[in-house]
Amino acid sequence: MSVINQPIRLGMVGGGQGAFIGAVHRIASRMDGQYQLVAGALSSNPDRARASGEELGFEPDRIYTDFNEMAEQEANRPDGIEVVAIVTPNHMHFAPVKAFLEAGIHVICDKPLTATLEEAQALAQIKPVNNARFLLTHNYTGYPMIRLAREMVAAGKIGKIRLVQVEYLQDWLAEDVSNKQADWRTDPARSGAGGAIGDIGTHAYNLLRFVTDLIPAQISAELDNFVPGRKLDDNAQMMLRFEGGAKGMLWASQVATGCENDLSIRIYGDKGGLEWSQKDCNSLWFTELDQPRQQLRRGGPAPIDFEWPIRVPPGHPEGYLEAFANLYQDFARILYGEQGYTVVPGMSDGLEGLIFIQAAIRSSQNNGIWQDLNILEEPFTSF
Repeated sequence: MSVINQPIRLGMVGGGQGAFIGAVHRIASRMDGQYQLVAGALSSNPDRARASGEELGFEPDRIYTDFNEMAEQEANRPDGIEVVAIVTPNHMHFAPVKAFLEAGIHVICDKPLTATLEEAQALAQIKPVNNARFLLTHNYTGYPMIRLAREMVAAGKIGKIRLVQVEYLQDWLAEDVSNKQADWRTDPARSGAGGAIGDIGTHAYNLLRFVTDLIPAQISAELDNFVPGRKLDDNAQMMLRFEGGAKGMLWASQVATGCENDLSIRIYGDKGGLEWSQKDCNSLWFTELDQPRQQLRRGGPAPIDFEWPIRVPPGHPEGYLEAFANLYQDFARILYGEQGYTVVPGMSDGLEGLIFIQAAIRSSQNNGIWQDLNILEEPFTSF
């Protein structure tokens, strides 16, 4: 755990009253005492922005109704924010990310990076002022067992990977529903061209990339709109071909009745296999060829040398919020130049996520034809 003398001053864009992910970011930022939220432009509605800022105890002059004004003023304050969290809907990622990086303020941004590939490519070309850093919160990479799985794969514990299967299944959009969260996620103007593929499919893809480090070469996808009248996909099924010959399958659905947030990954090599599910996130199943199946537990004995990123002793569950907080902790360590886990999602991973979405959509529009991905060959930012 990092020991700091003064919390990092944090601002937030979006995440006002009634927002889901903003509250999650605030909890994650507070969990290890490394950040202090002091300013924000919390809503595009000025009245809601002011009410939200007052609710969080901001000083009146640090409650903003415009993120551009916030970036400019905070950059010029001696006690200005050092990091900003962008927790707006997808179509409102590009402009604030650009504004704060160009103001020399570090950025933590919720995924996906932007609503369009063109916007993502433009952000990737920005030269941040004062070497401002960028973190993309693909938070599932923060689970301790997922990090153990990545290190085991890298250490050759399952041999050469042959097969990968990843799923992210929900049912909350199985009907035509209308609420704040559903409305923007099913609106192409705010979500971008991808529905389920952008909202949760990118998480599944990112998890696959993080654990295996495989380079996807081609994708064949079928995206569906099962709910009548829905403009964006609510179900995505696809096959992947990887450099080196491995094959994969990815399924992301928001109409899988009976599923809540069922994220899982299975990886099979020529020497063994690994299986993990968010429903039992503190376990990782490991099977060596011709050996009994083993259940590895968070904080327990591991088959490799591994430093556990945990806060409480084994037997006390850690889950979604703690995984999110691990990314915030990693970023704090990076900013302070401290030793710690530094393989975290960054700008290149956000760009790759948009390449993935576009390739899946093009494939589906052309009857599942195989599409080249043409991604970057160095996933994840290593500081």
